[in-house]
Amino acid sequence: MPSLYIGLMSGTSLDGVDGVLVDFSQEKMVVIGHESAPLAPDLRAELLALNTPGPNELHRAALAGNALARAYASVVQRLLKHSGVPAGAVRAIGAHGQTVRHRPQEFDGTGYTLQLNNPSLLAECTGIPVVADFRSRDVAAGGQGAPLVPAFHRGVFGRTGETVLVLNIGGISNLSVLGADGSVAGFDCGPGNALMDHWCQLHTGQAFDKNGDWAAQGQVLPDLLATLLQEPFLRQPPPKSTGRDLFNPTWLSDALAAHSGIRPVDVQATLTELTASACAMSAISHGKNSKTLAVCGGGALNTQLMRRLQALTPGISVAPTDTLGLPALQVEAAAFAWLARQTVQGQTGNLQSVTGARGARVLGAVYPA
Repeated sequence: MPSLYIGLMSGTSLDGVDGVLVDFSQEKMVVIGHESAPLAPDLRAELLALNTPGPNELHRAALAGNALARAYASVVQRLLKHSGVPAGAVRAIGAHGQTVRHRPQEFDGTGYTLQLNNPSLLAECTGIPVVADFRSRDVAAGGQGAPLVPAFHRGVFGRTGETVLVLNIGGISNLSVLGADGSVAGFDCGPGNALMDHWCQLHTGQAFDKNGDWAAQGQVLPDLLATLLQEPFLRQPPPKSTGRDLFNPTWLSDALAAHSGIRPVDVQATLTELTASACAMSAISHGKNSKTLAVCGGGALNTQLMRRLQALTPGISVAPTDTLGLPALQVEAAAFAWLARQTVQGQTGNLQSVTGARGARVLGAVYPA
C-alpha cells in the first residue's frame, strides 16, 4: 500500500517554493512528482524584511504566514493534479515554513528558532494533515535545530564502506558527512546564495546571478576575501548553525567599509569565492578523506560556484546529487516529506551527533485535516 507524503520547502534564498510527492512504501523512496513556483514579489520582499526588526512585526508576520500557506497550498494542488493522486491518499504534508529568526542557545541559554507558516490554514486549504515546526523541539533539547537533513541524507546517499559528503547550498550552506562506518555529522558551513543574491539584485536588478555568469566576469579581490573569511563562525567547531541573522546585508556592508573603489562585479566574484571557500574548508576539514562531494540546492545550478568548489577541493569529485539518484532541487523538499513521515510514525528525526541536542527527539507538530 502506498505511503505517500508531500514535502514543501521555501529556503533561505527566498527564490520560491519546491514541493515533492514521495512514495515511501518501497525500500527505496520514489519521487512521484515535483512542482516549484516562485514567491510573489511582494511576499518575497516582506519575508526578507521580516528577517530584521521592524514596525508592527507580529501583525505582518501573521499575514505573511497566511500568504505563504496559500502559496504552499497552490503547489500542493498542482502536485496532486499532475500526479493524479487524490488528497485523501496523502498521509501528511511536511511544511518547513520560512525561517526569519534562528538564534539557538542564545539570550537565555535555550534561544529560539522561528519559521513563519500557518499549518492550520494549509491543512484547511488542502484537506491533508500538516506537520510543521520541526526545529523547535531540537532547540528545546539544547540543540541547534539545524541542520535536520543529514539523517535523511544518510538514508538516501549513504554508501557502505565509503564516506560521502552532501553539500546543500541554499541561502546558507550546510554539509552532511556520511561516514563509511555509518556515522553521520553535519553543520552549517556559512553563506550560500544569500549574499550573492543580495548583491546581484542590488547592482543588476536580477534576483540571482544565473549560472554565476556575472561573477565569472569579475576578479576575486584577495584583501576583501581575507576580510570576509575572518568571520569567527567559519572557524567555530560543530555543532553550529546560522542564517540571515549573521550573513546579511549589514554584515557585508561592514566588511566593505574598509574597501573603497572596487567594482561591483569584483565583489560578486569575491562573494562567490567566499561561499566556495567556506564549503571547501568544511569538506576538507571534516570530510574523512571522502572522494565524493554531492551538491544540492540552488547553488548546484551555479556553474561558476561549482567550478570554484571543484578547484578548491582537489582529489574530490564535485557533482550535483542527480548523479546519486535524486535531483538537486528535490532534495530538501524530499527531506521534509521524510521528516513528516518520521513525526507521523512517532519516530525521531534529529541526530544528536549533528545538532548537539541532549538526545533524539520526535520533531514537529501535527495539524489534522
